[in-house]
Amino acid sequence: MKCPFCSEPDTQVIDTRENEEGDTVRRRRRCLACDKRFTTYERIELRMPLIVKKNGNRTEYDREKLQASLMLALRKRPVTAESVDAAIQRIEERLLASGEREVPTGKVGELVMRELRRLDKIAYVRFASVYRNFEDVEEFREAVREVKKPRAQRSRTS
Repeated sequence: MKCPFCSEPDTQVIDTRENEEGDTVRRRRRCLACDKRFTTYERIELRMPLIVKKNGNRTEYDREKLQASLMLALRKRPVTAESVDAAIQRIEERLLASGEREVPTGKVGELVMRELRRLDKIAYVRFASVYRNFEDVEEFREAVREVKKPRAQRSRTS
């Protein structure tokens, strides 16, 4: 690890600690040339798949964009920030678990709708009306019927 003060490549690890979750390692280091100390962190870097838009363009996965979409659907709804963060985490885990290098926006949208259905029925219908581009009242009614179905009945039809 190169020293941030003098750029010397020789440094010594003085102390190593893991955080409580076990996903980050903190290291205290000392430069052997200038004797200054600094801290480094090691984290697991997971590559999220590229998102393939309907027009074929590819874009980097953007957690903030996903969060903004969820927050827009959940605007003025009684859902905690922790619940939203947990939903985003579940979506990201599913994307990573797919093992795909590229994922169509449709798959991301379906994952978002699944999470919104769990979080808040009104937010689900809001998101679905935009995502599925409802063109008439009957499509809206169908979305409402979908969230009214008992969970066991939904899983049999899905």
